[in-house]
Amino acid sequence: MRAEAYRQRIEDALTKSPARYTEVRIEESVGTRVVFRGERLEVAQESADRGGFVRCLAKNGGWGTATFNDLDQLERKVREAHACAEAIAAPCVRLAETAPPEHVARASLGEDFRQVPLREKVALLRELNQVMLAEDETISSTRSIYADRVQTVYYGNSQGAWLVEERPLLDLYCVAEAVRGGDVQTAVEAQTLANTGFEACRGRHELARTAARRAREQLDAAPVRGGVYPVVLNPSLAGVFVHEAFGHLSESDFVFENEEAQKAMRLGRRFGPAILNIADSGVEADPDLPGNHAYDDEGVPMKRTQLVAEGVLVGRLHSRETAAKLGEEPTGNARAQDYNHAPLVRMRNTFIEQGETSFEDMIADIELGVYALKSRGGQTCLGTFSFSSAYAYMIRNGKVAEPVRDVILAGNLFETLQNVSAVGNDFAWDNAGRCGKEGQSMPVGMGSPHVRIENVVIGGK
Repeated sequence: MRAEAYRQRIEDALTKSPARYTEVRIEESVGTRVVFRGERLEVAQESADRGGFVRCLAKNGGWGTATFNDLDQLERKVREAHACAEAIAAPCVRLAETAPPEHVARASLGEDFRQVPLREKVALLRELNQVMLAEDETISSTRSIYADRVQTVYYGNSQGAWLVEERPLLDLYCVAEAVRGGDVQTAVEAQTLANTGFEACRGRHELARTAARRAREQLDAAPVRGGVYPVVLNPSLAGVFVHEAFGHLSESDFVFENEEAQKAMRLGRRFGPAILNIADSGVEADPDLPGNHAYDDEGVPMKRTQLVAEGVLVGRLHSRETAAKLGEEPTGNARAQDYNHAPLVRMRNTFIEQGETSFEDMIADIELGVYALKSRGGQTCLGTFSFSSAYAYMIRNGKVAEPVRDVILAGNLFETLQNVSAVGNDFAWDNAGRCGKEGQSMPVGMGSPHVRIENVVIGGK
């Protein structure tokens, strides 16, 4: 269906809505998924989907929602969403004011993966899988995953907004498992890219080789000895750290609903030294970033939002609702996984800004420390965190030394940020990211330079 036909249907339904405010989001998506486990092809599928989401505000109530797959049901679903809103006994929701946009953005892909035959995608992934298996005799098991999707969003609301946006996304994962006796070590190398074509997945043999080599290296790494160390985080792990430990605290739906979080995330509070600057943005210059879009799923421009400036908390992430509740400006952070979900306050591309210290100077005076790289997962709860690095090295007398494993970083976020002693001059984005929240998973970007932190508790042997 052409965009003009979607617009007519949406505007007709909005005109007939009895609600105080109504928004309609219709999505079309096409995609491919290929999975190899070892030399066995497990999944090779193409998919297509279409559906819609309605959200209404009753005059004296909260939100009501409805989803649908049959476009002929749109007007009925608007009435159902309004009925749900009227049935909710809740304080009347307010929305921050924002200019209704009119915007159409079509994807510009180099090699449009929608035109690449499935057999080519299978062949590419089979080749990467074979590269991992051939890299070392210790590699006993592998898994490789390719996925692509173009999600086309048509959005309108009763305040006059009209948006059309194509959102392409590519995922490529290489997972290698090395075994020696009873010791099993796993390494993952991945990329998640937006707004790019199939050419980004061609010739990625080094991604596969790196996964195999790092799994093999971990077999020779000794478990780290637990203690308190100066720690240097590489850009990937520092990006994950700021996303998980700090970014979620900046999402204002969490702040508004949690009295303890309101006290902890008070604007003007000093979080770290003057060298620490943190931001979240959906409009970064790198077009491949997974969190980049022109507008969020409420029709608000995805501007850059400064969260920490020279160590001081200066901003938060908002939907229109949370911005109105806290008397602040909407930031374009209301995002929904797909038409089955309502938008939540979500990060986009969250990062520590570049500093001035070289990596060599950062480690030069460390007699004994830990250099931790990439993330294997972790947990956060308000001010506390626990992260496992994917791999790590000891730092001895100012030099990167032997590999170690089982490195777990734990502590209190607010104390840890105060202990940041150096921020590198080597900023890099990590484009491999999904963020889960309330049952929704969204692509996000994370970035940072190298960061040095003093007095970090390292769990280990």
